[in-house]
Amino acid sequence: MTSPLTFPSAEWVAAYGAAINASETYRAASVNWTFGAVALVVTAQPEIGLSQAVAIWLDLDRGVCREARMATAVDAEAAPFILTAQYDRWKQIIRKEVGPIAAILQRKLDLKGSLPIVVRFVKSAEALVEVATTLPTRFLDE
Repeated sequence: MTSPLTFPSAEWVAAYGAAINASETYRAASVNWTFGAVALVVTAQPEIGLSQAVAIWLDLDRGVCREARMATAVDAEAAPFILTAQYDRWKQIIRKEVGPIAAILQRKLDLKGSLPIVVRFVKSAEALVEVATTLPTRFLDE
């Protein structure tokens, strides 16, 4: 078995980008996505080692992840879609304990961007979560 990758880390993000591109389910659900990058922001939580907010930048276009990288929260502000949550919420999403759209609608995940577009691509969001669940992940608070 592959060694677990720490979430969030450059290694986890690189593996995530590769896994997104290997997912036929994501590609099929996202062939019409032309709305730009998505930034996933993890808020600061010093007690587990996140002294400042960090972001995962996903340059998504027509079912392809053109780039997946770590970014600062300031860099993330340039993305047309920004999803922000505390670490434990991202952990719940990655473990499929809560769905991404439900989390947005319940205000457990903050969305900056067009909600109608996100809702239209619910299958894409679900596929992105499904891909994340396939990565061997080590969480900072465990």
